Amino acid sequence: MSTIRIQTAQNVVVEYDTASVGDRIVAQLIDWLVMGLWTLGVGFLLDKALSYGTLKSSLFYVLVLAPTLVYHPVCEVFFNGQSLGKQVRRIKVTRLDGTRPSLGDYLLRWLIGLFEIQITAGTVALLAALINGRGQRLGDLVAGTTVVSLRQPQHNDFELTLVPPGYQIIFPQVAVLTDHDMALIRRLYQQAVARHNYTLLNDVANKVKTLTGIQTALHDEPFLRTILRDHAAFLQEETAR
Repeated sequence: MSTIRIQTAQNVVVEYDTASVGDRIVAQLIDWLVMGLWTLGVGFLLDKALSYGTLKSSLFYVLVLAPTLVYHPVCEVFFNGQSLGKQVRRIKVTRLDGTRPSLGDYLLRWLIGLFEIQITAGTVALLAALINGRGQRLGDLVAGTTVVSLRQPQHNDFELTLVPPGYQIIFPQVAVLTDHDMALIRRLYQQAVARHNYTLLNDVANKVKTLTGIQTALHDEPFLRTILRDHAAFLQEETAR
């Protein structure tokens, strides 16, 4: 599985796995199921409520065909790159530079998707994603987007936040870090260690030093591990007061 590097708002580069072909297929099947249930449900109600005629035909186009036609771009615009199927599989559409796709990007990949997914039952999209090194179908290639996995490697957070009895905080400057900062630091630390990504470790360590003003000779990995433990100890002290 390939990865892409995305720069966060904190100027830290994060690596994401591109969504697997299997995840994308399952997400698409779920979306087709949702659209199928919508079509059956609304079609059934219209059939019971109205006799055949111009009004019934018009309502069928407006309430059934139109929503299923624009399902993907509407979901992805309002749910930040995710359809219902993508939410279930925890994958999302993003630009290759890490920014959120524009409305034009979503519409462009959707229009091409009408051919490569809907008309060809996904065959063209599957072949393109398998051939392309970044999991991109034709719509992604044109729009400059890809689909990434939001899943993170599983780790034991308990070990990172375990504070031994009598533990003394080494870097009291951790007090300036917010809960949001620490959540991001923990996630990036775990990701970097799992993938042996020493560049990411160094980026995160430098960012923490910039935020806190800490100067230390510790290597990046033990430094970040100490920061996580110090912050856990700091929270314990705050709670005990």
